[in-house]
Amino acid sequence: MPKILKFSRFSLHDLLVAAGPAAIAIAVTCLLAYWWVDPSPPRYVTLSTGQENSAYEAFGKKYAAALAKVGISVTLKPSLGSLENLQRLRDPSSGVDIAFVQSGSTEQEEAERKGLVSLGSLFTEPVWLFLRETKHVHQLTQLKGLKINVGPEGTGVPKLFKEILSVNGVESADLTLGALENTPATVELLAGRIDGLVFSSAPDAPLIQMLLQTPGIRLFDFTQAEAYTRRFPFLSHVVLPRGIVDLGRDIPPKDYHLIAPMATLVAREDLHPALVELFVQAASDIHGNAGWFHRKDEFPTPSYTEIAVSPAAQKFYKGGAPLLQRYLPFWVANLLERMWVVVVALGALILPLSRIIPPLYVWKVRSRVYRWYGQLRAVEQAIEDVSQEKRESVYRAQLERLNDIEDRVNRISIPLSFADELYGLRSHINFVRRRIAGLMKPE
Repeated sequence: MPKILKFSRFSLHDLLVAAGPAAIAIAVTCLLAYWWVDPSPPRYVTLSTGQENSAYEAFGKKYAAALAKVGISVTLKPSLGSLENLQRLRDPSSGVDIAFVQSGSTEQEEAERKGLVSLGSLFTEPVWLFLRETKHVHQLTQLKGLKINVGPEGTGVPKLFKEILSVNGVESADLTLGALENTPATVELLAGRIDGLVFSSAPDAPLIQMLLQTPGIRLFDFTQAEAYTRRFPFLSHVVLPRGIVDLGRDIPPKDYHLIAPMATLVAREDLHPALVELFVQAASDIHGNAGWFHRKDEFPTPSYTEIAVSPAAQKFYKGGAPLLQRYLPFWVANLLERMWVVVVALGALILPLSRIIPPLYVWKVRSRVYRWYGQLRAVEQAIEDVSQEKRESVYRAQLERLNDIEDRVNRISIPLSFADELYGLRSHINFVRRRIAGLMKPE
């Protein structure tokens, strides 16, 4: 009978059997970590802006352009203004992910219940009260009996202006408050059909720019602005400097004191952290330059907002843009930054497994040899305590069994590094064979 032993350089099958459970555990861990860190942000986001020709509309276009550079498509959804934006954020079915919201529009407790977070304050939104020059109004109490447009309820201006009137002892019924949107209200003012209108907007809004330079229209000076900020903590006192609109024509001809809430970015708390980072970085580029009411790098800021600031936004305000995003494309940097959890999880698994798998591999290979020792022991037990008349048949049967064992052992494929184990088994088979042969000799 041929005695051909089969050897291989390496047993891939045994390695797979030994390392298979570990590999599955690592794969499951990676999938769970990937799901938990959610490294890839969605490529589409909806931003609720404001009315036509408003600052919210103008800035919304700038945000869309900024995020388009990194492959994020921003859908701009016009609205009446801050309050409607806030209502959309509270309604999960609205499809709005992020929106411009004016400070003072909601309470922190309510925002937390609705799952809203702030990305910071972006710019001041002064309350602009434009009046026809024929109306000599120097105090808000003199507005009684006039037609003043405050805009639709969704803008937030009606609520704010009514509060301002209230602290001056003026009731809403003392004057006629209009609810036209900004553009048609401006047309009505210029046509002389209303006496004034109220905006709350950044000076970038085209209508603000136009009205500041329109003959026959003048801006109301809130000479008690500082007192208003004491009564309403969400308001700040800002000054429109003389000549800031047009230095050559000296427009405006004097400093104007204004009261101003802050424009903030508010998002749902489940908005992907990477998108939060992108919006805050875009805000820094869009609002970081000096403006009419602030100095360079004063905005955006985590201050002046009653809604808790998102952790991802806080991280940017404390340390700036993530290090990797300064040198790598956004998608690559974001993946590397957020997958560190996977790396840590893999390290926690691989280090102990690296000590377990090699012994398992050795045991698996050797087990293909060691299991035959049970067969040899069974042969030895079979030839012990055999009656005289049965010895010959039992010995021959066990020799046949040994030949079968040896034939099957010779077919085992085993790595060369374990050849001594196989040769040792063969020598033990021959040892048992010689013992049986010795017992078969006549005494």
